[in-house]
Amino acid sequence: MSLDVSAVRKELIKNTRLIVVKAGTRLLTDPRRFSELIGGIAALREKGYKVMLISSGAVGTGMTALGMEKRPKQLSEVQALASIGQGKLMALYDAECRKYGFHTAQLLLTADDLRQRSRYINAANCINALLCHDVLPIINENDSVSVAELKFGDNDTLAGMLGAVLGAELTVILTTEQGLRKRNADGTLGERISLVEKLTPEMIASAGDTDNNAMSVGGMISKLRAANLVTEAGAYLWIADGREPGILEKIVDGEDVGTLFCPRRSKLHSKQCWIKFFAKASGSLTLDAGAIKAVKTGGKSLLPSGVTGVFGTFKRGDTVELCTARGEVIARGLSNYSSSECAELMGKHHDELVEKLGSAADEEFVHRDNLVLAPELKGLIK
Repeated sequence: MSLDVSAVRKELIKNTRLIVVKAGTRLLTDPRRFSELIGGIAALREKGYKVMLISSGAVGTGMTALGMEKRPKQLSEVQALASIGQGKLMALYDAECRKYGFHTAQLLLTADDLRQRSRYINAANCINALLCHDVLPIINENDSVSVAELKFGDNDTLAGMLGAVLGAELTVILTTEQGLRKRNADGTLGERISLVEKLTPEMIASAGDTDNNAMSVGGMISKLRAANLVTEAGAYLWIADGREPGILEKIVDGEDVGTLFCPRRSKLHSKQCWIKFFAKASGSLTLDAGAIKAVKTGGKSLLPSGVTGVFGTFKRGDTVELCTARGEVIARGLSNYSSSECAELMGKHHDELVEKLGSAADEEFVHRDNLVLAPELKGLIK
């Protein structure tokens, strides 16, 4: 049975405390948009919501400053433009925020800042401290130093990641489209979809690659990637047209604007989100059929007796992928043992473990509290 769209919106807004707002480059090339955006955020703050802003636009602002019309392809040129534009971008935001009587703060992140747990915790603590002081955190990818292996890919993904790990009930992506739209038989875009209960491969295929702007990267596919991540974490994501006057207020008033994506599961806690989406795996464990069933459908920890293979070099506390014999990743988690210890102990039962290591030995290779299942739509997670 289909959900009542109006009821879903009202229930979401009633339970929302923290909202992540993402504004893209295409919106921010017009200086008037800064005033409209901050005015909308100020209205949310007046209603009692905590808000953090993920802002693109540093490269685009740098291009405008230098009179450039086309985004360069050379990495060093993009990095230079980001370093030129970031300060100018923050000056614009600061001026607008001061009109409404609140302060703002800048955080520049690379993907590595979230993949390394200690740095991720520091970043999360900083953001939470800013929110406690009623300061608006404005976050952007650190394009002036990022290289391919350190990039999130786009700020849609960054918004989804931060919304997930900080426990935001709602992530709003403001774009220049009215929302996700159906694809007509002739390939043109049709009517807007108000509510997505479950993201499907067909929706992903219909989104296609909509990156046709000289100043930005991303397109609708990156927004669906963010929606997949946020809904996997148990929260809501809303795509809406940032050019529409009062769009943020319309969203928190529960109006029928944009496209709202519903969570696919109960909310994951912060550590589970970090393991699932950010932690870099150092190795993998191959599971037998019984262990696969216990982990995937039984909600159980991974015991040594269910492991048939150990790959890679890792230490206690590192992230490992749990795989089938054919290499399909079914879950990931934090290992209680090093790779050499796992290789020595795999296949052993509890009494053999105690005999070898003593009664204080961990019963599990990966405890259920430190284990998360792999996302359903794996193709959307980079």
